[in-house]
Amino acid sequence: MSVFTTRESASGRPAPWADRTGRTLMAITGLSTLIPFANGISRVANAPEAYMLTEFWRTTAYLVFAGLWGLLAWTPRRQPGIWELLLIHKTAVAVFALVNLGATDSVRDSISDSSLAVSTLVAYVLCRGWQAWRPDDAAAAPAPRSPQLSR
Repeated sequence: MSVFTTRESASGRPAPWADRTGRTLMAITGLSTLIPFANGISRVANAPEAYMLTEFWRTTAYLVFAGLWGLLAWTPRRQPGIWELLLIHKTAVAVFALVNLGATDSVRDSISDSSLAVSTLVAYVLCRGWQAWRPDDAAAAPAPRSPQLSR
């Protein structure tokens, strides 16, 4: 009896259902990041001058994260390092918020960043994100020779 149930699994690629599920999860995660971006626009507009740049930086960072998750949804095994950077960042923010539960918004941030870390980790496993570090088989293979035209 074979351990693998699909040809894709046997070749090292994720099963189609797993790939679709992981990509969908990353697309939803990216789109959900646009909600705090929209909220951030009003925070920037209402921020005191001393905090305006900080709020702007934070707000535009949501677009960067939405883009990163979008890239993972589009080509999950062609983005070496992005999976890991997102996992490290979201885990670090969640842990920092948990350690500082008395701080403003720490409960909200620990829940949201923990959720983002978990959804990214689940998609990483489903899409086999670690394969982004492997050399591309097509690039490693020699280019096919074009047929010689006879005169």
